[in-house]
Amino acid sequence: MIAIVFLLLLLGGAIIAAANGGQAVPVVEIAALIGAFLVFFGTGVYVAAVLGLLGMLVGLVFSDRPWWAFAGQTLWSPSSNFVLVAVPLFLLMGEILLRAGLSDRLYKALNVWLNRLPGGLLHTNIVSCAVFSAISGSSVATAATMGSVALPYFTDTKYSQRMVLGSLAAGGALGNLIPPGITFIIYGLITETSVGQLYIAAILPSLLVTGLFIAVIMVHGLTHKMEKPPALPFSVKLRALGGLVPTLLLMILVLGSIYGGYATPTEAAALGVVGSAVFAAIEGKLSFKLLHASAEATARNTALLGLIIFGAYLLNYLLTVINVPQALAGFIGGLPLPGWAVMLCILGLYIALGTFMEGFSMIITTVPVVFPIVTALGYDPIWFGVVVTMLVEIAQISPPDGTVMYVLQGMRPKAGPITDVFAGVMPFLGVYMLAVLLLMLFPGIATWLPKIMG
Repeated sequence: MIAIVFLLLLLGGAIIAAANGGQAVPVVEIAALIGAFLVFFGTGVYVAAVLGLLGMLVGLVFSDRPWWAFAGQTLWSPSSNFVLVAVPLFLLMGEILLRAGLSDRLYKALNVWLNRLPGGLLHTNIVSCAVFSAISGSSVATAATMGSVALPYFTDTKYSQRMVLGSLAAGGALGNLIPPGITFIIYGLITETSVGQLYIAAILPSLLVTGLFIAVIMVHGLTHKMEKPPALPFSVKLRALGGLVPTLLLMILVLGSIYGGYATPTEAAALGVVGSAVFAAIEGKLSFKLLHASAEATARNTALLGLIIFGAYLLNYLLTVINVPQALAGFIGGLPLPGWAVMLCILGLYIALGTFMEGFSMIITTVPVVFPIVTALGYDPIWFGVVVTMLVEIAQISPPDGTVMYVLQGMRPKAGPITDVFAGVMPFLGVYMLAVLLLMLFPGIATWLPKIMG
């Protein structure tokens, strides 16, 4: 319902823009474009194709300028942006770590320390995903990597399969929120906001969300008691920490270089790729076959993301030419509502859109329209970047279209209905929304660290 309201506001904004330009108000044409938008997404057409085609239709219907003369320059801007180079580099780092077996060592090491807590291995799912997120930058990569490692541990166990899948989906959703999340790079590129400050601002919200996920599992473990595994000697636990060393060193290399001011996110991503290759060589796994498979998977994912960005940039450029974002910002800003009420409407919009839109396409298509409204209301751009990223993560685990959930469904050792994943993720989805509300009430959770660190 909120998504429909947003589309109606977009319709009103376009009509206002057309009226301000002294043209006849093309209500039928605008309604046709909105209908095309809904039909394209509803029939499963690729997001990149939808965005590009809608951009061309907007240009032909509303703009007197020959938009094709500017298309090359518009698409060149994101394709040549230095910050965006970090995206394939972070993806490549995660692919190398997966194929080198370092993620398996991480999971085993954490399991030794966490398996006796109420909830047992489910805690290992969350914490291992959180740690791996600090070097992967991607929710899908985190879910796919840790899912492939964790799911075999739950074969023929008494653990609830719904909670197993739900905890892995929720843990995977941390991939973009915990620095160096790729979503922050996209948001920083669109809004010209410091990616380094976004990373710093995300630290406390990341700890908050991870803590809430652990609390959900703790409650589940206390209400569904299971036999604890035998206690291990402390010396065994200490030796198990060796499995964390590669991941922790990569975290220090990537995040330490960013926070210390020694490298940009892009340069830190390149350092991470080199570091992951070094650890793969130490493990004796580095080979041309491993590098080829990692590069191939990275190129495929980067190409898909790049096409979405290109289509969105073309659509955003043409909407700006006909004054839609400016008119919409003025329209919403002039509503007789307090700023917090408008902000709640925006949050509801993202939650609604997340039920049928992919996270990256959602942020690319909406932030250029919403960002001027948010800043006009006096909200901090850094704070809003963290909130938007959290909402994108919620979209990744929101039925019926959450990407992370379908990744895990496809990896299940034993076939089962997708409703298992939907049901299992619901408690985590609820506390994630609670975390967003806490950031609304206490924005200092996201803004305090950037202010302290300058």
